[in-house]
Amino acid sequence: MNIVIIGLGVIGGGYAMALREAGYTEVYGVDSNITTLEKAKVLGIIKEGCLTGESVIPKADLVILAVYPDLVKEFIRNNIKLFKDGLIITDVTGIKEPFIEEVTEILPENIDFVFGHPMAGREKKGIDYATNTVFKGANYLITVTPKNKEENIELIQELAYKMGFKKVKKISPKYHDEMIAFTSQLPHALAVALINSDIEGRDTGSFIGDSYRELTRIANINERLWSELFLGNKNNLIVSIENFQRELESIKECIKNDNKDELEKLFVKSTKRRENL
Repeated sequence: MNIVIIGLGVIGGGYAMALREAGYTEVYGVDSNITTLEKAKVLGIIKEGCLTGESVIPKADLVILAVYPDLVKEFIRNNIKLFKDGLIITDVTGIKEPFIEEVTEILPENIDFVFGHPMAGREKKGIDYATNTVFKGANYLITVTPKNKEENIELIQELAYKMGFKKVKKISPKYHDEMIAFTSQLPHALAVALINSDIEGRDTGSFIGDSYRELTRIANINERLWSELFLGNKNNLIVSIENFQRELESIKECIKNDNKDELEKLFVKSTKRRENL
């Protein structure tokens, strides 16, 4: 199977590494950065690399779009004439509803876009930080559309397992974005807010332990990507933020009123819910 990865950054590079480890040898890379392509070739994770996809996309059986959400539609429009009959396309983007319907409508019947989302990544960007270890044991989501062929969904699912993902879940675009707002985007918003709420200039680093370190790890954030993700899923994210604010306000009120019993109830509730995960 000829596989073409569009974008060899931290996720695309990680995919290339995972595919190599899984035994796929016909993997090609497309990236706008010649240095990135050269590094991928030196690492042995792609067979060939090119700045445009004109030479490799026409022979692709599978195209993996490891690009920002706003580039998905652009790629389809600019390259649709290069797609061969029976091509399967998948992606890695963290939101789906803003573009999924438009993309599926412009694709011909003989091209199947199986939308995917690896629930794993890194705070850094670029191929220098790419690794496939983050995929091992992680969750993988497939956002199913009415146009998807069952055999193509199964192919992407099997590929995810071969790359090291432990659990694959199939969901609708709407449910995907609702859940991702809570499990991914809200935690990033909290980490950013926590870091930025610190008093500027004090020696915070001398006082941190595992809790602060773990909570703020993802505050080291790709500003362009996450701005797109937040704004592209704004309605769902706002609901998640407001629900969180209500819970934080409950804790605040218990503290203000010296209400130890209610505070303990909140702690017991969170402990049980965390254990159930």
